[in-house]
Amino acid sequence: MNKNRVTAIIPARIGSSRLPGKPLADICGKPMILRVVERVAKMKCIDRTAVATDSSKILDCVEARGFKAVMTSPDHPSGTDRLAEAARILGVGPGDIVINVQGDQPLVDEDTVEAVIDALITADSAVISTAACPVGIAEAADPNRVKVVLDVSGRALYFSRSLIPFDRDQALEKEDRPYLRHLGLYAYRMDFLQKFVSLPEGRLESVEKLEQLRALENGFDILVKIVEKAPVDVDTEEDLERVRIIFSALNQT
Repeated sequence: MNKNRVTAIIPARIGSSRLPGKPLADICGKPMILRVVERVAKMKCIDRTAVATDSSKILDCVEARGFKAVMTSPDHPSGTDRLAEAARILGVGPGDIVINVQGDQPLVDEDTVEAVIDALITADSAVISTAACPVGIAEAADPNRVKVVLDVSGRALYFSRSLIPFDRDQALEKEDRPYLRHLGLYAYRMDFLQKFVSLPEGRLESVEKLEQLRALENGFDILVKIVEKAPVDVDTEEDLERVRIIFSALNQT
């Protein structure tokens, strides 16, 4: 049994190129960020939940409903830097676990969150744990869907926006879902999270625009748990409408 506390931090920026003001978008009577916070706060594997934001509107929205939120710098180059600052503000202990839950996943799955946390707790050498799910070639071909390949023990070999592995002889065409899509859910020990953001940007990270490559480039292990499916991301108006339909069907209040 893990004796260290688990803090879920939900980064929420007000700016979004595809869906401006996304965290405050209405989902059946509540802003999306509240849908995420409420869902995560109920998870048995989480000890406390907080939102990290650069917006006073988001801060006020979250705190008005009795949840914790912290203001972070608007100048962070990445979500991980925002996460690390929020963890410092919250006073997370060096050996405690910080899990980054995306603020645009109002249907984030508790089993997936718990699996990622448990993976880090039981890891012998990995300093980050995350998740992936099998997908077909049509979805994998999208560069916005990050792919990952693993070694035999479930550790990440590489993440890419390109199709990996390259199917030279079309062997993967026989499989229904031959690729692994990376899901943007990460768990860190607090001490490593702070070390991670102090590392310089890596060359591969710069090329692919994928922060997790910084860890691999510096020789750190990332353990990847395979789950059945991805949560619904809200990146566009179409995604938002799809989530509203799901919540309506679930009679969520």
